[in-house]
Amino acid sequence: MSYVTIEKLKKSFHQETVLHSINLSINEGDFVTFLGPSGCGKSTLLRSIAGLLTPEEGLIYIDCKNVTNVKPKDRQVGMVFQSYALFPNMTVQENIEFGLKMKKLDRETIKRKVARIVELVELGGKEASYPRELSGGQQQRVALARSLVTEPKVLLLDEPLSALDAQIRKNLQKQLRDIQQELNMTTVLVTHDQEEAMAVSDYIYILNKGVIAQGGTPQEIYSRPANEFVARFIGNYNVLTSEELSTVLGNVHVFSNTLYAIRPEAFSVDSIPEGYEVTGEIQTIIMLGNITRCELVSNGVTITADHLHQNEGVIHRNQLRKLYLNPKDVIPLS
Repeated sequence: MSYVTIEKLKKSFHQETVLHSINLSINEGDFVTFLGPSGCGKSTLLRSIAGLLTPEEGLIYIDCKNVTNVKPKDRQVGMVFQSYALFPNMTVQENIEFGLKMKKLDRETIKRKVARIVELVELGGKEASYPRELSGGQQQRVALARSLVTEPKVLLLDEPLSALDAQIRKNLQKQLRDIQQELNMTTVLVTHDQEEAMAVSDYIYILNKGVIAQGGTPQEIYSRPANEFVARFIGNYNVLTSEELSTVLGNVHVFSNTLYAIRPEAFSVDSIPEGYEVTGEIQTIIMLGNITRCELVSNGVTITADHLHQNEGVIHRNQLRKLYLNPKDVIPLS
């Protein structure tokens, strides 16, 4: 059942429309991500849910209650910002318990709730520390704990990990997902990082120029992009016209759609029964951890192919390479 519902939401700034009649729903307990490039409207949408922005049109429901015109403090949402927004003159303990004190809870209840959250976000022993004495990852966990301790109906995360280095970011992604699942808390994340969205989400909405380009599970989004924007944004898809595709495949097939997408890892070095055969000259070789990425030119068309190192022999630039492609991996785009 939908726990957060948005109907025909429109938001403009200075006569420029940022959100165009947005419709979406979020199930209770799901981790949902608004994903898209800078300026697509994802943070505006999140802040509208929080009540920090007021839309010109549309409705916002949380737990079946119309909160469109409800003040932020009365929406029962928690929000974590990219900048952390911690009180520098307060300790970790004082930062976390601040919201509970505003609710005028008794001291024993505050102590119990804070102790549980501190354990959950693994900040034990840091309760008396000040923000300046913490690492960036620890500060972010304090900000998360401060929002979680008030037990909001919905947790909103506005690019909370973008300022952290890669390894800390990956660790916090896992922690964030583990905490969300343990609490079964409805959570909405804003990010421009495709890998982050794929790693933590139950469902993803991809935004482009103020509209939803596609919604789906990470698997659906990645394996079946709906249109050219999603295919180009979500990964390193090869996006080819029907003429280019026919040329790459040696003019063996006539394609009726305008555009097609092919995942780089869909190209195999092993023969595929009833598959297409592609021959190209290697122009570029890039090492990406356990992946080798090659750019090849096939009949004048450049394609990208990814393979695990263990599946690769020794490869060189300007080498002719024969690859194989399953017809089901050629995806027509709307």
